[in-house]
Amino acid sequence: MAEEIKEENAPKGLNFVEQMVYDDLQAGKNGGRLNTRFPPEPNGYLHIGHAKAICMDFGVAEKFGGTCNLRFDDTNPVKEDVEYVDSIREDIHWLGFDWGDREYYASDYFPQLYDLAIRMIKEGKAYVDDQTSEEIAAQKGTPTTAGIESPYRSRSVEENLDLFERMNAGEFDEGARVLRAKIDMASPNMHFRDPIMYRIIKHPHHRTGTKWKVYPMYDFAHGQSDYFEGVTHSICTLEFVVHRPLYEYFVKELADDTYCPRQIEFNRLNLTYTVMSKRKLLQLVKEGLVAGWDDPRMPTISGMRRRGFTPRSIRNFIDRIGYTKYEALNSVSLLEHAVREDLNAVATRVMAVMNPLKVVITNYPEDKVQMVEMENNPEDSTAGTHQMPFTREIYIERDDFMENPPKKFFRLAPGGEVRLKGAYIIKCEDVIKDAEGNIVELHCTYDPDTLSGMPGSMRKVKGTLHWVSADKAVDATARIYDRLFNVENPAAETDKDFRELLNPDSLKVVEGIKVEPFLAENAEPGRPFQFQRIGYFTADKDSKPGLLIFNRTIALKDSWEKTKDK
Repeated sequence: MAEEIKEENAPKGLNFVEQMVYDDLQAGKNGGRLNTRFPPEPNGYLHIGHAKAICMDFGVAEKFGGTCNLRFDDTNPVKEDVEYVDSIREDIHWLGFDWGDREYYASDYFPQLYDLAIRMIKEGKAYVDDQTSEEIAAQKGTPTTAGIESPYRSRSVEENLDLFERMNAGEFDEGARVLRAKIDMASPNMHFRDPIMYRIIKHPHHRTGTKWKVYPMYDFAHGQSDYFEGVTHSICTLEFVVHRPLYEYFVKELADDTYCPRQIEFNRLNLTYTVMSKRKLLQLVKEGLVAGWDDPRMPTISGMRRRGFTPRSIRNFIDRIGYTKYEALNSVSLLEHAVREDLNAVATRVMAVMNPLKVVITNYPEDKVQMVEMENNPEDSTAGTHQMPFTREIYIERDDFMENPPKKFFRLAPGGEVRLKGAYIIKCEDVIKDAEGNIVELHCTYDPDTLSGMPGSMRKVKGTLHWVSADKAVDATARIYDRLFNVENPAAETDKDFRELLNPDSLKVVEGIKVEPFLAENAEPGRPFQFQRIGYFTADKDSKPGLLIFNRTIALKDSWEKTKDK
């Protein structure tokens, strides 16, 4: 039972769903209980849109001392798989929520749903229709014209019972017959025009095997499943607003004044440069256009986890966009900002050079290895430091040197000085080229008094570069991910196949990058790192000793918004 909430202690700043729940609790509805549910279909991996629903369903229960069930809507065995069930569990836990011992399945209620269908047939509220799906659709009419009654609508109770039981016995082919509710073919609500309650499916179910040959439709199963579980608030997205009257119609076959589930709708999460259609995401996976459901370019929760997004960043983003009764297209830049904000606070700073250029410090001892201290995270006073080797030969980014630099180029140039992050100031004395004129090496000198704590450590130069020891660095591979689509709203491009809108530069693989030993030793998948001056990265699940692979979670700055503004 939800905790009693007194009016004077009412929470502030509630969204409209929370306010409705709070009002119901104050009114003592359903005995003062609060029980929500998250009802995913196990026919694919969850995406960021589901994360918004998860945060609502579990979050509102937490806020008001209620409970939230996890119920798998497994009413279509053709599309369902245990793999999806396992992934859904993992994603919800990763986001920080738990359902305790309240894991349910719509298939748990198949016997009760079947019995209810039998009862409705006996009461003249349902009938078996032999028409094809195309014929039924054609007879539905339009929002402004009434539908046409099925020629099988007047079948006797006895005939309907016999046919429905034979449907479940497997006597008829798939699509040969359906069970429809007998409501009103002239209703202004199209969903009331004798909706289908059951269809024949002969594919084995992942939990019930071949026991059932008829399976309930969502509109019939969902509200009843809520009722059987004791759900008080069935919170869903706006596309189900038009389904709500039918939800209430069916659930009132069971409910009474003492307890009745209530459906509440909020807006979906839509993101720019993203598709949320599970059908299209499945298509990307099956056609090999991405490397699976957890490809870091996918909007799936598992893909975002693999890429290095944090649960807190996703939850913070969802809190910021909020819950309304109006559909909106949210900028993916807001999500990326939330990711940067969280990673900035928690990511360990390390050195990695993506495009190495060797630098020989000619006045530094050849065999000397000096350990310099590097701050792990300036945003976290408790993060500590780690040691990094400094040697005569180092690597810097090739882009950090220009032989003929323009004005305001504050990196390295002939005769110029820069500070090596955490180490010394160096000066470029000579540029070494190969026979084709390509720069292969820089010869520099260092100022030994410019290390932290030395007399010259406060000497100012305009540029600071990241670097790694050439002798001690470890080779690695970086996967540079970008947005999967190159148009802001792929769903709006109805005149094109959505696959034509894919960003051809959504993945670039950079091999032969050089990383400091500390990073190589601590690169367990999921641990966030900031490659200084480059971006945020995490080790991929394919990474292992001798084969280090890092995914770029996100760049340090949003280049897309700047490009769009131009």
